[in-house]
This record gives sequence, C-alpha cells and structure tokens, in this order.
Amino acid sequence: MINRSVLVGRLTRDVDLRYTAGGTAVGNFTIAVDRQFTNSNGEREADFINCVIWRKSAENFANFTHKGSLVGIDGRIQTRNYENQQGQRVYVTEVVVDNFALLEPKSANANNSTNPQAANPNSSSTANNSNPTTNDSKPEEDPFADNTEPINISDDDLPF
Repeated sequence: MINRSVLVGRLTRDVDLRYTAGGTAVGNFTIAVDRQFTNSNGEREADFINCVIWRKSAENFANFTHKGSLVGIDGRIQTRNYENQQGQRVYVTEVVVDNFALLEPKSANANNSTNPQAANPNSSSTANNSNPTTNDSKPEEDPFADNTEPINISDDDLPF
C-alpha cells in the first residue's frame, strides 16, 4: 500500500512545539496550500492541512520556521480519534511529517525578530543538519537573495 503526501504551502501560525511525558518533541502546525484553480470570482482558494512532526525534526522545524514560512512537506496521512471532555468522539486527519524543506532564502526569514536562528546568516536551513556550523570569515553574498531577476544558467552548467 502507498500512503504519501507531498505538500508545498505557508505556515498559518508558528509551530506549537511540545514534549510528551517521556520527553519526545512533537510539533503541530497547519499549512495553507493554494488550489490550482480559481473560483467564480477569480480568486484562488486554499486548503488548510493539519500536520504533526516528531523528535529532532520537530525541534529543527520549530527553530527555523515561523508564521508565513514557505515549506515543503513529505509525509503520510494518518487518521485517529479520541473522546473529548464532553464525551464526544472526535476524528482527526493529519499529515505525519517524515521530511521537510525550507523553500525560501534565509533573507526572507531575517525580518522575524522572534526567531534568533532565522536572523543568523550562517545558520543551517536543512532539516537533516542538526549541528549548524558558523563561519567567522567574511560572509558570502547570497546569489539568490534578489529573486526578482531570472537566473541565467546554461544546460552545460548543470551537473545532470
């Protein structure tokens, strides 16, 4: 059986990072994913997808993202149910994140003063690097910081 979900969207709020009684990190968040078509008024609608991420990935995701961040999510759809305080059965469908990618340049996150990691131009932006390194030498200019101009790359420059 196949159960894969790949989503690209923007966070609707900061990640809600919590820890279980056993000390395992778990993050809950919602991403807004634009639909491919417009409605009768010519407006593009969005779907709001609930997601959950676990362990070190949850901590990294919470540290490097904030409300409005453009992210890519790879995971699986999971359904669960529980009984709420009023005794009603509640059903939940969510994406359990296996992997994520940050899809904006670091400079897009620099205006968020609540996240000290985002303001550090030498911090890592990958999910798999849990030990970011710093470089004390002269910072390099980000060639993708001005994303208003097209990037001119010939086919001969591509490694594949």
